[in-house]
Amino acid sequence: MFTGIVTDIGRVRDVRETDRDLRYEIETAWDTAGIDLGASISHAGCCLTVTEKGLDENGGWFAVEVSNETLSKTTLGSWAAGDSVNLERAAKLGDEMGGHVVSGHVDGLGRIVSITPEGGSHRIGVEAPSPLHRYIAGKGSITVDGVSLTVNAVEGQVFWLNIIPHTWAVTTLGELKVGDLVNLEIDMLARYLARWQETA
Repeated sequence: MFTGIVTDIGRVRDVRETDRDLRYEIETAWDTAGIDLGASISHAGCCLTVTEKGLDENGGWFAVEVSNETLSKTTLGSWAAGDSVNLERAAKLGDEMGGHVVSGHVDGLGRIVSITPEGGSHRIGVEAPSPLHRYIAGKGSITVDGVSLTVNAVEGQVFWLNIIPHTWAVTTLGELKVGDLVNLEIDMLARYLARWQETA
């Protein structure tokens, strides 16, 4: 489980096909000695398993493998060497819960429809796919590329976010452009409520 609080912006340093999946190497500012093989790390909101790690003249890095299923449901298939990635290590019991409960399972892809500076912040409009938009509510929580955010308002399939300067600076949200796709994870409570309604 995660909280949606990004603690490092990693950089994709290598992408290659294996006989099974797509393998990514990610450079990180974290001390990789403290990352166990098999550990779960959120990559732009997508939980992936560490399969290898190392240290070289450029610093620490780790590798993950991504299946075709994950590539088809997330933005990961578009990643290339040099791209920035929001990273968060799995939460431990007793950690401060700064965001909200996040599973690292992407529910769908949103599309950025507007970015407007407002004072020092930025107001972002995101179009959610149908029927996912039905589970996004004003003042509710949502995860966008691994970042826990509060929904300001919802108009049809578009929801609005206010990104404060700190979040803009310490995540990849500050690199977004209109038309970009982002990984969305709806609030876990909304997911279970939707399932309950389907089976009631």
